[in-house]
Amino acid sequence: MSNRFWIVLVLVMGLMGGCSKDANDSTDQNKIDNSANYKTSGSSANDILSNNTFDKLRIEIAYVSGYRPTANAMTDFVAFLKKYTYKDDIELVYTELASPDEEKLTLEEIDDLEKENRTTFNDGKTLGIYIYFADAPSEDDVEEEDLVTLGAVYWNTSMVIYEETIRTLANKNFAVDIDDVETATLNHEFGHLMGLVNLGTEPVNDHEGTTTDDDDNEIGDNHCTEEGCLMRAELQFGPSMKKMLEKRTAKGLVAIPDLGTECLLDLQTNGGR
Repeated sequence: MSNRFWIVLVLVMGLMGGCSKDANDSTDQNKIDNSANYKTSGSSANDILSNNTFDKLRIEIAYVSGYRPTANAMTDFVAFLKKYTYKDDIELVYTELASPDEEKLTLEEIDDLEKENRTTFNDGKTLGIYIYFADAPSEDDVEEEDLVTLGAVYWNTSMVIYEETIRTLANKNFAVDIDDVETATLNHEFGHLMGLVNLGTEPVNDHEGTTTDDDDNEIGDNHCTEEGCLMRAELQFGPSMKKMLEKRTAKGLVAIPDLGTECLLDLQTNGGR
């Protein structure tokens, strides 16, 4: 009796193990491939600008609790997208996230957070975009030298907005409204996702600025040299952004700059309006 009991028990355990393995194999085989959303920054410019492959944008606004972007900024951001792309169908999906409890964030850490939390990907004719609003500044910031970053792109459909840095910047001067800083940063960084400048959308004419690499070699900086253009380098960095917005407001201009003629021409040649 005892021997028969153990034989039955072993057989049952064997069957259970077999079922478990089959289920795991099936899950692996049916795993969704989201690699199309993790390509080089700017490589999906035509997909964003035109309706050739995708006719809808679904944008996931992933924000740390307490750091949701303002409604005015998001309204202006959507208007910007409709002005320069052919995407008339744009859906915003808000995802509230817990703080990662970091004093500063590297792009690698931001990428890891995205891989854990992102829910919006390409689906049929819908192009998925992910924007993370962080409660910590960039690891590359040097506050004592007043060098801070407001946003960055790191995949073809991914970007980060350093919301804590934006709020700190806006609170330093009542002449600069947080809505304007958020909108300018969103529009500027999304300009990079649309391939500007020389980041996936080939320039018709040369209008890219330069910087130097670690070996002091001169290289392109993916920013526009045209005066007053949204894609100027200063629109990515805190103090320079503040000065530009203050100057435009003092002149009676709309605070948020628009795309210059060269960037607009580039977009139009790559499928934009």
